[in-house]
Amino acid sequence: MAEGVLPDHRIAGLIAEGAIAAATPVDPAQIQPASLDLRLGAVAYRMRASFLPGRGQRILDRLAEFEMHRMDLAPGAVLERGCVYLVPLMESLALPEGLSAAANAKSSTGRLDLLTRVITDDGTEFDRIPEGYHGPLFAEICPRSFSVLVRPGMRLTQIRFRRGRAVLDDAELARLHAEEPLVNGPAVIDAGLGFSVDLAPGDSDLVGFRAKPHAGVIDLDRIGHYPASEYWEELRTRDGRLILDPGAFYILVSREAVTIPPDHAAEMAPFLAMVGEFRVHYAGFFDPGFGHGAAGGAGARGVLEVRCHEVPFVLEHGQVVGRLVYERMMEAPRSLYGSSIASNYQGQGLKLAKHFCPG
Repeated sequence: MAEGVLPDHRIAGLIAEGAIAAATPVDPAQIQPASLDLRLGAVAYRMRASFLPGRGQRILDRLAEFEMHRMDLAPGAVLERGCVYLVPLMESLALPEGLSAAANAKSSTGRLDLLTRVITDDGTEFDRIPEGYHGPLFAEICPRSFSVLVRPGMRLTQIRFRRGRAVLDDAELARLHAEEPLVNGPAVIDAGLGFSVDLAPGDSDLVGFRAKPHAGVIDLDRIGHYPASEYWEELRTRDGRLILDPGAFYILVSREAVTIPPDHAAEMAPFLAMVGEFRVHYAGFFDPGFGHGAAGGAGARGVLEVRCHEVPFVLEHGQVVGRLVYERMMEAPRSLYGSSIASNYQGQGLKLAKHFCPG
């Protein structure tokens, strides 16, 4: 069988075969071009701390060590800022031999600074599901900037399935760029396609947003509902420079517009830690078709979810802050991002999560 990331119709096949199962049947709308949205279950456990179960350990067997209390999500429950929660997901896996998976927060989840990671029984790392895994899935959720109201069935994270070698090395990536430009400018290829931050947008001095520290609760079902000014501070600069505050969360945008061809997918990875005291992403999956055909083929820019760590750090226009790791698809998907599915961020520039409206 061909190697690569499984496309939408292959994911549907896994569901039909029982390799992906759920007590509440999977909704076809959960299937994305190269991933499957995962749904929150009916209960949330408030935890003393984040944890990984470790080899030979089941998550439910270790709950007693860390659980503080549990909440029924059916009527809606608030996950409070700064707290750690564990939520069983509706979906479980029985992966066939040769198939592994990786999880990542959805775009809107990351833009809310809602740290969401998938863990499994026997797990020794977050968001990685080993080849042939059989068992349940859990989401660890830690709201960092805003408290959120959640209910069963909400989709905060997604899972991507891979068979064999999928990641393109630098030589393969250079050949792909030569065939179809992946970026609207020189391609910096080094363990992926490098991208930099835009702090000189040209037509405006608005370069980003910083989360306000004491904002209200966000109901994740409300789209275009919350005035942005109540949750975000606008960031403006005319000298192409921004000083990041320790502990603060920022929404910025890449200088480059990128394209993901229909027969490839990508994942945003942070740049080397030595470049600065910050993390540059929380939601990193890019679907086939992202930026493809957008704005006359000019691609789409990547929104950067940035958190500064120990010390204030000066970020300057054009500074390389991350890279896109491209992967080949096993087959091209039947649906592409932005064309035949509801895609909130196709052709995007600097943009907040879909829950906010101007004002």
